[in-house]
Amino acid sequence: MPLQTPFHPRTSELNHNLDWKEWAGYFAANSYNVVNDFEYFAFRHSAGLVDITPLFKYKVTGKDASMFLSRIIVKDIRKLKLNQATYCCWCDDRGMVIDDGTVMHFGENEYFVTSADPSYSWFSRFIKNLDVQIEDITDSYCGLALQGPKSRDILKNMCDADLDRLKFFWTTSAKGNGFEFKISRTGYTGDLGYELWIKNEDALKLFDAIWSAGQDYNIRMSGIAALDIARIEAGLIMNGVDYHSSLHALIPEQMSSPYELGLGWTVHLDREPFMGQRALRAEKKKGSRWAIVGIDINWPDLEVLYKKHGLPPHTEAGAWRHSVPIYHKQHRSKQIGYATSGTWSPILKKNIALATIGIDYGRPGTEVNFEVMVEHQREIVQAIVGKPQFFNPERKRSILKK
Repeated sequence: MPLQTPFHPRTSELNHNLDWKEWAGYFAANSYNVVNDFEYFAFRHSAGLVDITPLFKYKVTGKDASMFLSRIIVKDIRKLKLNQATYCCWCDDRGMVIDDGTVMHFGENEYFVTSADPSYSWFSRFIKNLDVQIEDITDSYCGLALQGPKSRDILKNMCDADLDRLKFFWTTSAKGNGFEFKISRTGYTGDLGYELWIKNEDALKLFDAIWSAGQDYNIRMSGIAALDIARIEAGLIMNGVDYHSSLHALIPEQMSSPYELGLGWTVHLDREPFMGQRALRAEKKKGSRWAIVGIDINWPDLEVLYKKHGLPPHTEAGAWRHSVPIYHKQHRSKQIGYATSGTWSPILKKNIALATIGIDYGRPGTEVNFEVMVEHQREIVQAIVGKPQFFNPERKRSILKK
């Protein structure tokens, strides 16, 4: 049976839909209402609050902590300044991605690592004789994601942190009324937003302070369903959906490299040895097989297909997570890739998807054919390849005081 997060006494009262999912062994709200439109639009117009406690969390300390993390992660963590955060991934020795997550430099020789999958076993096997300690704090620390254009205003009304100066992917310490916590300007919605980290015993104090401060800003509780739509719009990939960890893959074809996942920008190749370096250097020289792209699915084509059956065009109520074939523009029987997740974007008014496609067809503007099922018949509609990031507002990175 799933565990309750420290915020469950509040989230359970607010979950009028009683729609729960299991996330890493915890109860997680899928949707707080019968429809998740209000939860999604909170991300884009006010602020949505998400319980992200199920993320795996690790405290890495010791004189060699930065060296250690730089050896197991493809990004050079030694370059992180104090209070800076970064998004990154880690690979096996074949250069295939195990997981992606964030690393935050909270203090001298102290780092905070989050991941989607349990990573303690993988990390700890590489400590050897280094002065490094890894503490799994998943069950002792919890987290909330406050995402949306009003998130900064809400936090300014309930803590002492200088949020006007806090830059994108930086962190700070904060004090509320009788509790202390960490703030990272990070998130999974592609919008202005923050993630808040606190010890379990102070969880409800943090929640109540945010909820009270957010009442004048139309704050909403938001679940996984709304979060899924937002992260697809932002082009943010998900482990187990848009790619599979190489530790769980059954065959090589199920594995992906950082370059194939659009994470080549996180790879720092020219430095001291790190896990997967040799394979990634060879791939960089030779070229990748696949690319992750965004797919803009032609809406008029969908209307025509459904009209043949006397039906209005159909879109799923939320995001979908299953494989959908993508075919060559001229040679319609030639499959060149597959979509892994998609949604109707409420703010962009587009039918979009994230897809893995052959590298020769990954250039923005390439026309392809996308498979749809209409009345149990396989059909195709036109689609355009683009960048995965469909939604990228300026406010995500903006600061108020320079």
